[in-house]
Amino acid sequence: MARIGTLFFALVACLLVSVGGAPTADIENRDLIGDVINLIGLGLVTQINAFITLESLENNIISVNFDVKNPLFIELTIDRVVSSAGLNGTVYATFDQTFEKPVVVGIGKTVNSGTFGNVLLVQGALNSLDIIPLGVLDLINTDVYVRAATIKGKLGIPIPIKGLKQKDVPTTYTLTLS
Repeated sequence: MARIGTLFFALVACLLVSVGGAPTADIENRDLIGDVINLIGLGLVTQINAFITLESLENNIISVNFDVKNPLFIELTIDRVVSSAGLNGTVYATFDQTFEKPVVVGIGKTVNSGTFGNVLLVQGALNSLDIIPLGVLDLINTDVYVRAATIKGKLGIPIPIKGLKQKDVPTTYTLTLS
Protein backbone atom coordinates (compact mmCIF):
# COMPACT_ATOMS: atom_id res chain seq x y z
CA MET A 1 0.00 0.00 0.00
CA ALA A 2 2.88 2.35 0.76
CA ARG A 3 4.29 1.74 -2.72
CA ILE A 4 1.01 2.81 -4.37
CA GLY A 5 0.98 5.96 -2.25
CA THR A 6 4.58 6.71 -3.19
CA LEU A 7 3.86 6.09 -6.88
CA PHE A 8 0.81 8.36 -6.75
CA PHE A 9 2.83 11.08 -4.99
CA ALA A 10 5.61 10.79 -7.58
CA LEU A 11 3.15 11.05 -10.48
CA VAL A 12 1.49 14.13 -8.99
CA ALA A 13 4.89 15.71 -8.31
CA CYS A 14 6.01 15.07 -11.91
CA LEU A 15 2.78 16.59 -13.18
CA LEU A 16 3.23 19.67 -11.03
CA VAL A 17 6.84 20.09 -12.08
CA SER A 18 5.99 19.75 -15.78
CA VAL A 19 3.07 22.19 -15.51
CA GLY A 20 5.21 24.61 -13.53
CA GLY A 21 7.82 24.56 -16.28
CA ALA A 22 5.32 25.06 -19.11
CA PRO A 23 5.22 28.47 -20.82
CA THR A 24 2.23 30.17 -19.19
CA ALA A 25 1.66 32.92 -21.77
CA ASP A 26 0.71 30.36 -24.43
CA ILE A 27 -1.65 28.51 -22.09
CA GLU A 28 -3.28 31.68 -20.77
CA ASN A 29 -4.13 32.90 -24.29
CA ARG A 30 -5.74 29.62 -25.35
CA ASP A 31 -9.35 28.64 -25.07
CA LEU A 32 -9.59 24.92 -24.57
CA ILE A 33 -13.28 24.78 -25.48
CA GLY A 34 -12.60 26.54 -28.77
CA ASP A 35 -9.60 24.29 -29.41
CA VAL A 36 -11.68 21.14 -28.85
CA ILE A 37 -14.49 22.39 -31.11
CA ASN A 38 -11.92 23.18 -33.82
CA LEU A 39 -10.17 19.83 -33.35
CA ILE A 40 -13.29 17.74 -33.83
CA GLY A 41 -14.46 19.93 -36.72
CA LEU A 42 -17.81 20.75 -35.18
CA GLY A 43 -19.08 23.51 -37.43
CA LEU A 44 -21.66 25.52 -35.53
CA VAL A 45 -22.53 27.88 -38.38
CA THR A 46 -24.53 26.24 -41.18
CA GLN A 47 -25.24 29.25 -43.43
CA ILE A 48 -24.17 32.88 -43.86
CA ASN A 49 -26.34 35.41 -45.70
CA ALA A 50 -24.71 38.68 -46.78
CA PHE A 51 -26.66 41.73 -48.00
CA ILE A 52 -24.83 44.22 -50.19
CA THR A 53 -26.41 47.54 -51.14
CA LEU A 54 -25.37 50.37 -53.41
CA GLU A 55 -24.35 52.24 -50.27
CA SER A 56 -22.07 49.29 -49.37
CA LEU A 57 -19.97 50.05 -52.44
CA GLU A 58 -19.27 53.49 -50.98
CA ASN A 59 -18.91 52.82 -47.26
CA ASN A 60 -17.69 49.16 -47.24
CA ILE A 61 -20.39 48.18 -44.73
CA ILE A 62 -22.81 45.29 -45.31
CA SER A 63 -25.47 43.47 -43.31
CA VAL A 64 -25.42 39.75 -42.54
CA ASN A 65 -27.23 37.03 -40.71
CA PHE A 66 -26.23 33.45 -40.03
CA ASP A 67 -27.77 30.13 -39.09
CA VAL A 68 -26.27 28.42 -36.06
CA LYS A 69 -26.90 24.86 -34.89
CA ASN A 70 -26.81 23.48 -31.37
CA PRO A 71 -25.64 19.86 -31.28
CA LEU A 72 -25.84 19.72 -27.48
CA PHE A 73 -28.52 18.44 -25.13
CA ILE A 74 -28.77 21.81 -23.40
CA GLU A 75 -30.11 25.14 -24.62
CA LEU A 76 -27.53 27.74 -25.66
CA THR A 77 -28.04 31.50 -25.77
CA ILE A 78 -25.67 33.66 -27.81
CA ASP A 79 -25.13 37.16 -26.42
CA ARG A 80 -22.25 38.36 -28.60
CA VAL A 81 -20.15 37.29 -31.59
CA VAL A 82 -16.84 38.81 -32.71
CA SER A 83 -15.77 37.39 -36.05
CA SER A 84 -13.47 37.72 -39.02
CA ALA A 85 -14.37 35.85 -42.18
CA GLY A 86 -12.71 35.42 -45.54
CA LEU A 87 -11.06 32.90 -47.81
CA ASN A 88 -7.67 31.20 -47.85
CA GLY A 89 -6.51 33.11 -44.78
CA THR A 90 -7.41 36.53 -46.21
CA VAL A 91 -9.91 38.43 -44.08
CA TYR A 92 -12.68 40.10 -46.07
CA ALA A 93 -15.24 40.92 -43.37
CA THR A 94 -15.19 41.63 -39.64
CA PHE A 95 -17.85 42.41 -37.07
CA ASP A 96 -18.48 42.68 -33.35
CA GLN A 97 -22.18 42.10 -32.70
CA THR A 98 -23.82 42.20 -29.30
CA PHE A 99 -27.38 40.98 -29.72
CA GLU A 100 -30.02 43.24 -28.22
CA LYS A 101 -32.28 40.21 -28.17
CA PRO A 102 -29.95 37.24 -27.54
CA VAL A 103 -30.10 34.33 -29.99
CA VAL A 104 -31.64 31.32 -28.25
CA VAL A 105 -30.70 27.99 -29.80
CA GLY A 106 -32.76 25.12 -28.44
CA ILE A 107 -31.60 21.56 -27.97
CA GLY A 108 -30.67 20.09 -31.36
CA LYS A 109 -32.10 23.11 -33.19
CA THR A 110 -30.80 25.45 -35.89
CA VAL A 111 -31.84 29.11 -35.71
CA ASN A 112 -31.11 32.33 -37.56
CA SER A 113 -29.31 35.17 -35.80
CA GLY A 114 -31.43 37.89 -37.35
CA THR A 115 -29.93 40.44 -39.71
CA PHE A 116 -27.52 43.03 -38.36
CA GLY A 117 -25.37 45.72 -39.95
CA ASN A 118 -21.98 47.22 -39.33
CA VAL A 119 -20.07 44.37 -40.97
CA LEU A 120 -16.90 45.96 -42.32
CA LEU A 121 -15.45 44.78 -45.63
CA VAL A 122 -11.79 45.27 -44.76
CA GLN A 123 -10.61 44.70 -48.35
CA GLY A 124 -13.20 47.17 -49.62
CA ALA A 125 -16.50 46.32 -51.29
CA LEU A 126 -15.16 46.32 -54.84
CA ASN A 127 -12.22 44.06 -53.93
CA SER A 128 -14.62 41.71 -52.12
CA LEU A 129 -16.90 41.13 -55.12
CA ASP A 130 -14.56 38.44 -56.50
CA ILE A 131 -15.44 35.99 -53.72
CA ILE A 132 -19.21 36.09 -54.38
CA PRO A 133 -19.26 33.34 -57.07
CA LEU A 134 -17.44 30.94 -54.75
CA GLY A 135 -20.46 30.76 -52.42
CA VAL A 136 -18.47 29.98 -49.27
CA LEU A 137 -16.64 31.79 -46.49
CA ASP A 138 -14.18 30.61 -43.86
CA LEU A 139 -14.62 31.74 -40.28
CA ILE A 140 -11.00 32.67 -39.72
CA ASN A 141 -11.30 33.69 -36.07
CA THR A 142 -14.56 33.82 -34.15
CA ASP A 143 -15.25 34.49 -30.49
CA VAL A 144 -18.71 33.55 -29.25
CA TYR A 145 -20.06 34.63 -25.88
CA VAL A 146 -22.73 32.12 -24.93
CA ARG A 147 -24.70 31.15 -21.89
CA ALA A 148 -25.15 27.40 -21.56
CA ALA A 149 -28.11 25.62 -20.00
CA THR A 150 -30.42 28.59 -20.35
CA ILE A 151 -34.16 28.30 -19.94
CA LYS A 152 -35.91 30.13 -22.81
CA GLY A 153 -32.88 32.43 -23.01
CA LYS A 154 -32.82 33.28 -19.31
CA LEU A 155 -30.15 32.54 -16.71
CA GLY A 156 -27.45 30.08 -17.84
CA ILE A 157 -23.72 29.67 -17.33
CA PRO A 158 -21.63 32.29 -19.20
CA ILE A 159 -18.99 30.63 -21.36
CA PRO A 160 -16.79 32.62 -23.74
CA ILE A 161 -15.62 30.39 -26.59
CA LYS A 162 -12.65 31.97 -28.34
CA GLY A 163 -10.71 31.22 -31.49
CA LEU A 164 -13.33 29.20 -33.34
CA LYS A 165 -12.48 28.40 -36.94
CA GLN A 166 -14.65 26.88 -39.64
CA LYS A 167 -13.97 26.31 -43.35
CA ASP A 168 -16.32 26.45 -46.32
CA VAL A 169 -19.48 27.80 -44.68
CA PRO A 170 -22.16 28.05 -47.41
CA THR A 171 -22.74 31.75 -48.11
CA THR A 172 -25.38 33.53 -50.16
CA TYR A 173 -25.02 37.11 -51.32
CA THR A 174 -27.99 39.35 -52.01
CA LEU A 175 -27.18 42.42 -54.09
CA THR A 176 -29.65 45.30 -53.80
CA LEU A 177 -28.36 47.99 -56.10
CA SER A 178 -31.49 50.13 -56.46
